[in-house]
Amino acid sequence: MCTFIIAWQAFVDTPVVVAANRDEAYDRPAEPPSIREGEPAVLAPRDAEAGGTWIGVNEHGVLAALTNRWADADLAGERSRGLLVDDVLAERSAEDGGRLIERAVEVDEYQGFNLVVADANAALYYEWDGALEFVQFDPGVHVVVNVGADGRYVIPSFRQSAAEAQAERADQLRADLVPEPGETATAWQDRAADAVADHEYGVCVHGDGFGTRSSSLIAIGPEGTSYRFADGPPCETAYRNVSVEGQF
Repeated sequence: MCTFIIAWQAFVDTPVVVAANRDEAYDRPAEPPSIREGEPAVLAPRDAEAGGTWIGVNEHGVLAALTNRWADADLAGERSRGLLVDDVLAERSAEDGGRLIERAVEVDEYQGFNLVVADANAALYYEWDGALEFVQFDPGVHVVVNVGADGRYVIPSFRQSAAEAQAERADQLRADLVPEPGETATAWQDRAADAVADHEYGVCVHGDGFGTRSSSLIAIGPEGTSYRFADGPPCETAYRNVSVEGQF
């Protein structure tokens, strides 16, 4: 996944609201979101090649989401980053998920990542490029892309031009998605969905063998979790409600 947008504690009735696009090779197999039974139950899509997932939520209201991180460091990446997201989704709180991330990078080798773990009480952002950096998000809207989040950008030398353009578009996206006076969480998420499908922002990608494969809209509030999923680029694929069968 290459673009992740979260409105955290921006709406009284819905503390976690997300819009996110996943960019990946077209021939990499994936499965749409489904409920995985267990303790806790998890609602997430699945990377059918390496296992794990890039985004998901569990029955305790913990959300985890991953983007690639462009970095000059040469990292071994012996363990799939998607499996780390799975591990985080087994935790009961965002804070527990954050502590797990801190332990995980000391034990296993991962390629670079940006990873957000959030619930109603905390929104934690981790950057890994051979060293682990951490930020606790303030209430508001945050945009995570391959080069970082919210102005905390690291421009790698191997794709400098693309990275600079991505950082500029992320800043514009965040500014344009500041909640409007009286705006509801649902209305904001619809506006965010339009933004992640808008080619002007450059986050709906169509390339040669690589592009935006899917898009997720997730909201977590007192009445539970909603998940809408587009199994294709959101500019041309409708979002469909994912059944949570009363478990979320």
